[in-house]
Amino acid sequence: MTETCINGKKRTIESPPMSRLLDVLREELRLTGSKEGCGEGECGSCTVLVDGEAWLSCLVPVCQVEGKEVVTVEGLAASDGRLTALQETFISAGGTQCGICTPGFILAAKALLAQNPNPTRLEVREGLAGNLCRCTGYSKIVDAVMEAANDR
Repeated sequence: MTETCINGKKRTIESPPMSRLLDVLREELRLTGSKEGCGEGECGSCTVLVDGEAWLSCLVPVCQVEGKEVVTVEGLAASDGRLTALQETFISAGGTQCGICTPGFILAAKALLAQNPNPTRLEVREGLAGNLCRCTGYSKIVDAVMEAANDR
């Protein structure tokens, strides 16, 4: 068993300790926002925050999050369902298309902005380099992050 905090709630996870965090989130906890794009840590679609840092949940055994704070895209919105400013900018800037990569980009951007609240476009591109998108061409994703940074 693994004890951890997911999206602000203490959880006891009964999956085997070497189960992938992505599988536990999606299958045991029914938090399906994190997506499996590649299963190899190459695309970033499975990105979650662990103690505020962006981690690829397809590469992480659940035992590694023992006692840590895990945040998925479902954990960002307010309790009344209102989206965060960052989520809203992804919508308004057109930084989403098919949606597979979007949760990973949003969480990677959240980690980036927590570390660097006023990034340049180049710093945003570098900060999101571990996330791949096959639909948007990245410009609108970068626009969304820059808009969120400017709105802070």
